[in-house]
Amino acid sequence: MLVSVLLVTLFLAVIQLALALHVRNTLISAAAEGARYGANADRDAVDAAARTEAVIATSLSPSFVGEVTAGYEEVGGVPTVVVEVRTTLPLVGWLGPSRSLVVRGHALDEG
Repeated sequence: MLVSVLLVTLFLAVIQLALALHVRNTLISAAAEGARYGANADRDAVDAAARTEAVIATSLSPSFVGEVTAGYEEVGGVPTVVVEVRTTLPLVGWLGPSRSLVVRGHALDEG
C-alpha cells in the first residue's frame, strides 16, 4: 500500500511535468509563428501579436493567451520582430501562478 501511494505520486508528478513542458513548447512555437508572421514585408508588430494570440487560443486555450507583446529589436545589427508571451505556468493541473511563464519568439524583419 505504501509503495503504491509513492508510485502514484511519482506518476502524477511526471504527468504534470509533461503538461508544463507541452504548454511551454506550444507557447514558444506560437510566439515564433507570430514573429514570423509579423516579420513579413506587409505586416507589423500588431499583426504579430494578434497572430500569436490566435495560435495560442487555437492550440491550447484562450485562458493561456495571457499578455502578448510584440516589438522590434536589433540583434547583431539585424532588425528583428520580437514577440513575448507572459502567461500561467501550470503547476497543479491547469492551475498555477499567473504571468510566471515567459517565452519569446524572434524573426528577421523583412520590411
